[in-house]
Amino acid sequence: MSTLPRIAWIGLGIMGSPMSENLIKAGYHVTGHTLEQDKLDRLTAAGGTAVGSIAEAVRDADVVITMVPASPQVEAIAYGPDGILAHARSGALLIDMSSITPQTSIDLAKAARDKGLRVLDAPVSGGEAGAVEAVLSIMVGGEQADFDAARPILEALGRTIVLCGPHGSGQTVKAANQLIVAVNIQACAEAVVFLEKSGVDLKAALDVLNGGLAGSTVLTRKKDNFLARDFRPGFRIDLHHKDMGIVTEAARTVGAALPVGAVVAQLVASLRAQGDGGLDHSALLRAVERLSGTEV
Repeated sequence: MSTLPRIAWIGLGIMGSPMSENLIKAGYHVTGHTLEQDKLDRLTAAGGTAVGSIAEAVRDADVVITMVPASPQVEAIAYGPDGILAHARSGALLIDMSSITPQTSIDLAKAARDKGLRVLDAPVSGGEAGAVEAVLSIMVGGEQADFDAARPILEALGRTIVLCGPHGSGQTVKAANQLIVAVNIQACAEAVVFLEKSGVDLKAALDVLNGGLAGSTVLTRKKDNFLARDFRPGFRIDLHHKDMGIVTEAARTVGAALPVGAVVAQLVASLRAQGDGGLDHSALLRAVERLSGTEV
């Protein structure tokens, strides 16, 4: 019998499915629940155990990991008579890897503590590719002892794993991450349109730019999307719109000015309003093209 902790995984979307599969590959027993039957079938095919309810998933788990879209979904799966807090065993560790508001994480940690559960907020960066390759950056908020206990699990999912402070700190750092990523993608998109309208070989230009100070992980990950106009979602505009709302509100709360971030947040919102919310966030290129008079 394995001595590794038993894991319950709630939320098997674009990120959750490959992440849970990486834990299975690392030898963990993973019991999963999500709303989509095809995702449950995928988990079973990978060697996990699919169940029909949160209660069944978490009942015998040592560690419960959640990866859902936003604060309302975290609250829905955590609270109430059918939620995690009602059915997880005392002493279990809840690791929420969703990207939500810092206050939601703080409130969850307090409510879980009252139920005898430990909590870490551990949002990630790296997108679908990072999840598949197990090279995510994981920013964690919570207690040092809980972080130390969770580290072997997190090391099966990511490459850069850092405890950033108390509960909510992981979400605060993730909000900053999303601000940087959005502004970076917007700058790359503007450069692409500028280069194309100037008649430059776009592939050659992006290759040389990425080898200099303008290079970034964002450009490395997204330049093929720009070149092929391939906007199949790795991280949807809808979700980045949600995250820009989080960082804007959090910055307002602490009194931090985000002049460039505020503009990019509006550009993300406008792209969503034009029906592109389901596309990858590299589709910010489409917004720049529209503004530049290019037919999209």
